[in-house]
Amino acid sequence: MTLNLEYEAEIELNLDYRSIITKVVEKALDLEECPYEVELNVILTDNEEIREINQTYRTIDAPTDVLSFPMIGYETPGDFDGLEEAQEDYFNPETGELLLGDIIISVEKVIEQAKEYGHTRERELAFLTAHSMMHLFGYDHMEENERIIMEEKQKKVLDELTIFR
Repeated sequence: MTLNLEYEAEIELNLDYRSIITKVVEKALDLEECPYEVELNVILTDNEEIREINQTYRTIDAPTDVLSFPMIGYETPGDFDGLEEAQEDYFNPETGELLLGDIIISVEKVIEQAKEYGHTRERELAFLTAHSMMHLFGYDHMEENERIIMEEKQKKVLDELTIFR
């Protein structure tokens, strides 16, 4: 796995964010039974930067906690069958790794929401990473039945890592 991780925020989380993100990503890949080595980009930024990205890509002029930019157009969420048929679209030609997508997380929101929900920064960062990974696997939460499936999958990732509220 190639995890390109950039910490662009001036505010410090004061925790081992690289380790937390890595173990959540690896557990999510394992539970979704991803058959490939993957390449993934994660950026930790501040509210202003994520607000600008949110405005540009979603026309929402407000900061958000996490943004996900999947590279794969799944026919069915979490179904990796058939991706090799579009190898030039989904795989890095130099490494052969599946280009999963990009995750952008607001460090400020991690801190704010951990306090708001009464849990640790580690748990909030892990949750946002798990949530975003599910989006990168094609899951969504716009419809009630989709939301339930996605939330169950996120919870399973965190539970198996013993990261609780």
